[in-house]
Amino acid sequence: MRDSDYEFIRKLVYERSRINLGSDKRELVTARLGKRLRATKIASINEYCDFLRTDSAEEEVGNLIDAISTNHTFFFREIHHFDFLRNTVIPEMSARRREEHWRAFRIWSAASSSGEEPYSLAIETAEALPKSAPDWDWEIEATDISRRILDKARAGIYRDEAISGHVSPELIRKYFQKGFGPQEGNFRIKPVVQNQVNFSYLNLIGDAFPFSEPFQIVVCRNVMIYFDRPTQEELVNKLSRHIVPGGYLFVGHSESLTGIRHSLTMVKPAIYRRPPGARP
Repeated sequence: MRDSDYEFIRKLVYERSRINLGSDKRELVTARLGKRLRATKIASINEYCDFLRTDSAEEEVGNLIDAISTNHTFFFREIHHFDFLRNTVIPEMSARRREEHWRAFRIWSAASSSGEEPYSLAIETAEALPKSAPDWDWEIEATDISRRILDKARAGIYRDEAISGHVSPELIRKYFQKGFGPQEGNFRIKPVVQNQVNFSYLNLIGDAFPFSEPFQIVVCRNVMIYFDRPTQEELVNKLSRHIVPGGYLFVGHSESLTGIRHSLTMVKPAIYRRPPGARP
């Protein structure tokens, strides 16, 4: 890839998604572009960049950002978050719900990728919430910048390697349907949790958040690593406004809010809390 082509791709991706591609991402970008060249049947990166400059390339720009931003994930990744949800958040919020007049227990998976994260949150909630508040409704919003990956998430079908070793046999039996014949080696999420998750497209930086009610938990993991410091600060403060006072923000284990101006309090690494007395 020529320096000028990489600079064009870097600026285009930043303008559309605020993903900040440094020089250390050049090898990754080259590999991801190879997939787009094969899909579009364009012979070279230089020609592909020329195509992206045309008025007819809007859909392909989305495909490019999709290719750059998609990452490998699996069920119950960063298990300490799920332990905290089960042992701390759900009992605490269940005790507060009547005084706060909350209609439902709400979680937002802000960068849901192919669905493993929000479905894991749904399984954990389905297991834990009835023990604390059996008559309380719950729902999970799941958003992502990739329309293709959202289609995969809505389908709720996963290969064995995304589940085995990450989900207990008991939970697999309870919440997954095992595939047979042509579907052997695949597992489908059962409707009991799939129907609790609403998937929708959202650009966390470019779009206004479409939610009228706040969340007890917002999960935004392994997203800020792609952003520069001003964008990280903008995103954290934007997310914070959609968390109930005393609610929680989960970030990735490799992410930190150190050096970012925000109103949250760190509870433990990768878990932050909006102050209980914060104004709605």
